[in-house]
Amino acid sequence: MITPGDDLYVGIGITKYFGAVTALSGLDFHLGRGEILGMVGDNAAGKSTLIKILTGYESQTDGHLFLEGKEVRFRTVSEARAHGIETIFQDLALVNQLSVYHNLFLNREVVSGGRLRMLDNKAMRRAAREYLDEIRVSIPSVDLPVEKLSGGQRQAIAVARATRQEGIKILLLDEPLSAMGAKEATQIADLVRRISAEKHVSMIIIDHNYSHIFELCDRVNVVEQGRVTLDQMIEDTSVAELSEFMVNAYRQQADKRGEQ
Repeated sequence: MITPGDDLYVGIGITKYFGAVTALSGLDFHLGRGEILGMVGDNAAGKSTLIKILTGYESQTDGHLFLEGKEVRFRTVSEARAHGIETIFQDLALVNQLSVYHNLFLNREVVSGGRLRMLDNKAMRRAAREYLDEIRVSIPSVDLPVEKLSGGQRQAIAVARATRQEGIKILLLDEPLSAMGAKEATQIADLVRRISAEKHVSMIIIDHNYSHIFELCDRVNVVEQGRVTLDQMIEDTSVAELSEFMVNAYRQQADKRGEQ
């Protein structure tokens, strides 16, 4: 049984209605400190809705969220960020025409001066280079516009921007290895695991590719019809077993629809 004080982030009975549509139906989940949790499930299973609730884009209709043992209910993204929760969606939210260092400081720009405050580009450029070196991200120059970077480099910049923030505890990633070649996917996987281990950042990763989940994660949850129906340590299962579970679940749902 999941209890509020056992893990870093805990959800108990999370329910979400959109009019007559039930997106989440009493979902329970837990995320350990420093853990990387993978979430898989069909489209419309409830994964994206859960992520939006965890990060303040939406509020649950019912149920309880606990962060470090204290109940929270985020009504805005800013509230979630103030508690150390960051999100990277598939679109990465980077500004293509801006430089790498400007993207790293987007909406958190460093300014200097008195009454006439100006961007301190020198300080941001220096801090960006130092942080990218610290987390071992290879970028030719922080002055390059993001549109000149490869897909893997862009993903690395998005991860760097999220984890550079002071007090980050949880990072949520949506399909972080999608549309990448094997080399770049391996580099991003290494970066994600390294940040989790060295900076003690817990993560939730949504991915439809089971191989990615097994490469990145410590534990996997299957979300079906707004509930977690499988909670398994990666070391105790396999891609084949997870695939078989999903096929059987799909067949059961199809049989139920046929009976109606």
